[in-house]
Amino acid sequence: MPTSNKTIKSALISVFYKDGLEPIIKTLHEAGVTIYSTGGTRDFIEKLEVPCVPVESLTGFPSILGGRVKTLHPLVFGAILGKRADETHQQEMKEYHIPEFDLVIVDLYPFEETVKSFEGKEMTDESPIIEKIDIGGPSMIRAAAKNHQDVVVVASKSEYALLNEWLTSQEACTTLAQRRFLAAKAFDVCSHYDNAISNYFNQTQFITPFNKEKRTLRYGENPHQQAAFYGQLNELFQQLNGKELSYNNLVDVDAAIQLIREFTDTTFAIIKHTNVCGVAQGASVQQSWDLALAGDPESAFGGVLVSNGTIDLATATAIHELFFEVLIAPAFDDAALQLLRGKKNRIILQLKNMPLPAQQFRSLLNGVLMQENDRGNFTEWKEEGGRVATEAEKVDMLFANVICKHLKSNAIALVKNKQLIGKGCGQTSRIDALRQAIEKSHQFNFNLQGAVLASDAFFPFDDCVKIAYQEGITAFIQPGGSIRDADSVNFCKENGLAMVITGQRHFKH
Repeated sequence: MPTSNKTIKSALISVFYKDGLEPIIKTLHEAGVTIYSTGGTRDFIEKLEVPCVPVESLTGFPSILGGRVKTLHPLVFGAILGKRADETHQQEMKEYHIPEFDLVIVDLYPFEETVKSFEGKEMTDESPIIEKIDIGGPSMIRAAAKNHQDVVVVASKSEYALLNEWLTSQEACTTLAQRRFLAAKAFDVCSHYDNAISNYFNQTQFITPFNKEKRTLRYGENPHQQAAFYGQLNELFQQLNGKELSYNNLVDVDAAIQLIREFTDTTFAIIKHTNVCGVAQGASVQQSWDLALAGDPESAFGGVLVSNGTIDLATATAIHELFFEVLIAPAFDDAALQLLRGKKNRIILQLKNMPLPAQQFRSLLNGVLMQENDRGNFTEWKEEGGRVATEAEKVDMLFANVICKHLKSNAIALVKNKQLIGKGCGQTSRIDALRQAIEKSHQFNFNLQGAVLASDAFFPFDDCVKIAYQEGITAFIQPGGSIRDADSVNFCKENGLAMVITGQRHFKH
């Protein structure tokens, strides 16, 4: 059996950070270790009056493509990956004149530091960052770490002092445990590096100017805040009329598009401060509009309107007298468009597509949060109440649950005949959200008898179900998951109410 202790006879050193490297170079030289190196590291070593073998003399190939390719060569990787105890490996290494590298000291280009140096600065050229994506470095580090049975790997200047201590105290010899320890550190370095690059590309896809068109906005949420949008709005819609979109317009437009994309039947919705205040499905676009407006005609003032159907003249005439900021639809009849253009500041957007990005990003604290988009309506449909929901209730439940998904938590949506007739959102307790929803329905004279209720999260107690029942609500849809689910379920069973458990929460913060 080969010994686990290995004496270092040759080393490959190619690093960006040279701080703390000098003692190692001198220790290796005193131990008679042959040192191979490249570029700036070779210059550094030679200035210490230590002999150094250029990697180019091994490969027979110069550094090319502006330094992008210099160590990516079979002789380099053969010297790292060759197994010392494998006869076939040893025969091939002899045949192809491949040396053995017993020590690999390689760090990585400063990618994170380069990205950070451009924070808050205007950039039109991304190449300084792209060029700091190391290719040869991670490859050599991984190769050496993989072959830690025979090779020592150091992937960070933070390990220089430890390596030198081992080399001086053990006469340039290392144990398998030491090599395995450094291999684990090396894989950590590569993992962190790859993650930093991945995070950069995921973020720039959405929130940085590097691969998106910049549009300077008049101001942000308030006049004293500067703002800009990075993206291609013309991929999403064509602006047919009106002033430039503001920061707040864009936030509401996004909320409107994400809501309307949930529906295939003819639907009209009214958005105010990202929350839907009116939404309905009818036999026509005009009827859908009439029902949506009736849900809360006060909040509709100054809102963002969105439909998944063509705006005809009848619908345009119905909405023309209302003051609204933005109207979004996939198509407009010529006569409707001519009428709506009668107010020059009114923003009219013809929707081209309704994307749902795979991920959402949100900046906060000193970083960025990322999450997958909230897809789907429910993961299960468990009838847990005192009876099975009627077909009409099921239709309204599905409609209400989607609406709840797009309201700020805590959220309650009351629906009857595919019309939102009361909603509570952004409340600090679920019972407050319900009270707000009931008050809204009373304000506009809706009869809650036979209505359904959707909740974006579970009922922690049965108080909401009891209050809703007193108002005439007969069916409930909620995700479940409370340790006291049984309280609400039992109340429904005792009073002949339908309750569906979906297994999918829809918090929106």
